[in-house]
Amino acid sequence: MKWIYIVAGIALFVKFLIMPNPAPDLQDISIVETVVQDSGIPNGVSGIIFRNRLYDTIFEVVVFTIAIMGAYFLLANEKPLSTVYRFTDQPSIILARLGATITALVSIELAIRGHLSPGGGFAAGVAGGTAIGLVAITSSPEWMQAIYQRWHAAMWEKVSVLIFIVLAVITLVGVELPHGEMGALVSGGVIPLLNILVAIKVALGSWAVILVFIRYRGLL
Repeated sequence: MKWIYIVAGIALFVKFLIMPNPAPDLQDISIVETVVQDSGIPNGVSGIIFRNRLYDTIFEVVVFTIAIMGAYFLLANEKPLSTVYRFTDQPSIILARLGATITALVSIELAIRGHLSPGGGFAAGVAGGTAIGLVAITSSPEWMQAIYQRWHAAMWEKVSVLIFIVLAVITLVGVELPHGEMGALVSGGVIPLLNILVAIKVALGSWAVILVFIRYRGLL
């Protein structure tokens, strides 16, 4: 049986070498300009992520949610650390808090204006998670957990996922908001909302994972 697989693999490889793929004639067509015109935003990457391949983006968000649930599941039966070490020297605390402030501002900028310039929801969420991580390495786990519960971060994370899926399904059905004026802050239809929802999801999900790993593994 294995010889059949070997022969099939060799035949497929020969096919790649001998039979060229027909190249489309794109001399008069600019892919970037087409995506920008269809999405109504200058950032063609966001247009592709939240419009042309929105179906894939939905499952990327779902996979990230499953990864967070997996972290909780895998560490649920382990014993929390009795002592969690963190940065206590004043220079490190000041630098980490300053970095967290700057990163948080960058995260907000990327979430709000990600459809107009390089950036977007995923980058904004990573920046937000980085800001939370910088605060976590200089704060007590109990304080971070208390804030997480006080602001119901877990609930908002789930709500952002549900709203994202609903808006994405509505968009896939063919219902779109007005694109507005190209380059304006309120433009691109539903894309800015999807950007913000992804940023919230990724940032809050990163917060949850950071708390779990600090509780069971300490500072990595």
